[in-house]
Amino acid sequence: MKKEKHPYVCPAQYAGSLDNWLRRLIHDPHKILSPFVTGGMTVIDLGCGPGYFTVELAKLVGEEGKVVAADLQEGMLEKVISKIKGTELEQRILIHKCQEDKTGIPEKADFVLAFWMIHEVPHHQNLFRELKSLLKPGGKIFIIEPRMHVTAKSFKKVIFLLESEGFEILERPKVCLSRAVLLSVSSLTN
Repeated sequence: MKKEKHPYVCPAQYAGSLDNWLRRLIHDPHKILSPFVTGGMTVIDLGCGPGYFTVELAKLVGEEGKVVAADLQEGMLEKVISKIKGTELEQRILIHKCQEDKTGIPEKADFVLAFWMIHEVPHHQNLFRELKSLLKPGGKIFIIEPRMHVTAKSFKKVIFLLESEGFEILERPKVCLSRAVLLSVSSLTN
């Protein structure tokens, strides 16, 4: 696997720190996602990394649902592929390599998870416009950012940019060591 260089992105060689037993004590994927994801949904795991949340999302959407595991790094996507190879989840997880300046995801989604990755994106406004176009009517986006990298002021700025793109806050779920917000496209902009 060749080393990919992206100035803002956690390198694939550190994937082990994103998917291990210790993290499961802090960020239980089922506990975090089950209030928002149900069977039959189409979900985008944006910046999926090694698939830490992807696998649980695939279980939650069930056989009728679909998960798009999207990442900028081929190395991360290879980890997801090896994790699901030969399992029933392989049929409901689509692997998608994002482009440098846009996701390029062809699917419309009921739910988008962006866990600890928005701070790695250099042009938030462009991403938020694209995410808005990817959401089905009534779709939601769940943004969670790490407190150690994202200040309250920076997170407020992210929310302001989302609101300026037509998103509205639905709730602010509690996620350990994180700043989190659940949004949907405002009914005024539909």
